[in-house]
Amino acid sequence: MVSPLLLTHGTICIPSPSAPRVLYDHAILLEHGIIKRIAPQSEFGRVPVETLDLSSRVILPGFINLHTHLYSTFARGLPGVKSSSTFPQILEHLWWRLDRSLSLEACYYSAMPALLEAIRSGTTTIVDHHASPCAIHDSLDVIARAVTESGLRACLCYEVSDRDGPEAAAEGIQENVSFLSICGSAPNPMLRALFGLHASFTLSEKTLEAAVRAGRGLRTGFHIHVAESETGQVETNRRHGMRVVKRLAQHGVLGKHTIAAHGVHLNDEELELLAGSGTIVAHNPQSNMNNAVGIADLKRMREHHVHIGLGTDAMTHDMRQELRAGIWAQRLGQRNASVGFDEMVHALWKGNPDAASRLWGFPVGELSVGSAADIIALEYAPATPLTDESLPGHLVFGLGSARVDTTIVGGRVLMHGGRLLLDLDEGEIAAKAREVAAQVWARFSGAG
Repeated sequence: MVSPLLLTHGTICIPSPSAPRVLYDHAILLEHGIIKRIAPQSEFGRVPVETLDLSSRVILPGFINLHTHLYSTFARGLPGVKSSSTFPQILEHLWWRLDRSLSLEACYYSAMPALLEAIRSGTTTIVDHHASPCAIHDSLDVIARAVTESGLRACLCYEVSDRDGPEAAAEGIQENVSFLSICGSAPNPMLRALFGLHASFTLSEKTLEAAVRAGRGLRTGFHIHVAESETGQVETNRRHGMRVVKRLAQHGVLGKHTIAAHGVHLNDEELELLAGSGTIVAHNPQSNMNNAVGIADLKRMREHHVHIGLGTDAMTHDMRQELRAGIWAQRLGQRNASVGFDEMVHALWKGNPDAASRLWGFPVGELSVGSAADIIALEYAPATPLTDESLPGHLVFGLGSARVDTTIVGGRVLMHGGRLLLDLDEGEIAAKAREVAAQVWARFSGAG
């Protein structure tokens, strides 16, 4: 049980896109993993609870990463990757070779360093999309163990695909079913599950039907890559005579608990289907630019009332980097310097909390009474007034590069003063990760 905690002397910033607020001389009381009270500090008097002094710090809700791949950690510096000029080549030359090289040990040691980086970046909730075709069984349990040891909040799934054959597809379905069943039978406020699917163009009718049937029985949403590249649309049209979103709609994949990652290449009909179903689109601008697949039109999505959130696709664990890159991408993509800011701020500070709250079934990612006590504090001495009106600008142009001092998840302090407060040896984890990564790289080289 986490002890009650009073956060004092910090500047509380509530980054609601519609009504941003800055509260001075206020304190936050955390109890039982939730925010119990936010009030002027004078009203607390001598509260008999532990206090955490956050003087000269700006307090924000913890960041949420709506789409990532923890196993991507082992792609850093990976040698022997063939040159790729198209997105299908990137998948075949890098990612599908890497995920086939993972062992269960590699699943754990690629996840753990990424989770610790998330803590240091102020990211408190992660929605992961995992693949390890040669180590499917128990892979989600292994990642869940890493998540639990890190103290973060995470939603996990295994990406089902036909690319490694029917046996791997069937095992992927079973891994999702098993982990969803565990989460359902022994609820844990820190863990959630979705049913993972890779993408329309790697899913046969038989496999997609089997996955949806299994997911429907567990009353879950799905997590799937959607229209990330033009290839996805072309191949789905060629094989199934319809575009990606229409196919997913016909199979019952869409819904308010489903995450459609990317959504770069969508037409108006598809946007209407996504909006009407309440499906969440997770925008990943840095990845889309890195893979040269295009830039999603967020302005058009919002005009269609699509629910938009923000992920990183493992390009970073710092959502502030993704926020800023996304703004520049929108402006460059539309050749219009007046777009992007509102859309990206809304995705991070409204879309992501709303999406996480759907997945968890209680408020997550908000500084409000009753919300999960997931809170960060940043070192920040603003050179210009920090007010309700100026807060959005500070979020992007000032706080975007501020050092994260404190990270709290579920009322538990995971980091304070820039120092991790976990019963984990960060150096030892990094050393073991390097050892395991070398083994993965050797298998990767052999898979070429």
